[in-house]
Amino acid sequence: MRFVLSPDGVVAPDFSAKLPGRGAWVTARREMVDAAVKRRLFARAFKAPANTPDDLGAQVDAGFARAALSALGLARRCGDAVTGFEKVRAALKGGKAAVLIAASDGADDGCGKLSALAGSATRYALFLRSDLSAALGQDAVHAAVMKGPSAVRFRKAAERLVAFRATTAAAATE
Repeated sequence: MRFVLSPDGVVAPDFSAKLPGRGAWVTARREMVDAAVKRRLFARAFKAPANTPDDLGAQVDAGFARAALSALGLARRCGDAVTGFEKVRAALKGGKAAVLIAASDGADDGCGKLSALAGSATRYALFLRSDLSAALGQDAVHAAVMKGPSAVRFRKAAERLVAFRATTAAAATE
């Protein structure tokens, strides 16, 4: 993950890795970013005074989540995503779905039933129902992204979020 120093000396995440200026790279894991903030490593990396926000890790997490939700919203607008239990169930049964998304605060029975049908579809439960609903433009607990470029785009963004949220212990067991 690349970070840059703004003109007023504040460290900011550079999600596109294209912002001008000297960049500082940190492994895209929450504990690594938090450790860099705690140990004041950004000032050394930039060779200049750096005002590092205490919530920098939360800012990065929110940025990765926004990117994943944006990819999901784009898939919906392209017609490559469906919502609702029955539509998602039909997509999974038909083998059309590449990704199954369930709200992290959704009911276990519905999520379990769809998960049993998922087969080779990648499963995610990263977002609250309210976040999914906002991204999809309608109330949603379950969503499926169909096979194709939209699924690839969403998976890439979701995996960055998953990797960022993973702890060192969990990453070692995978």
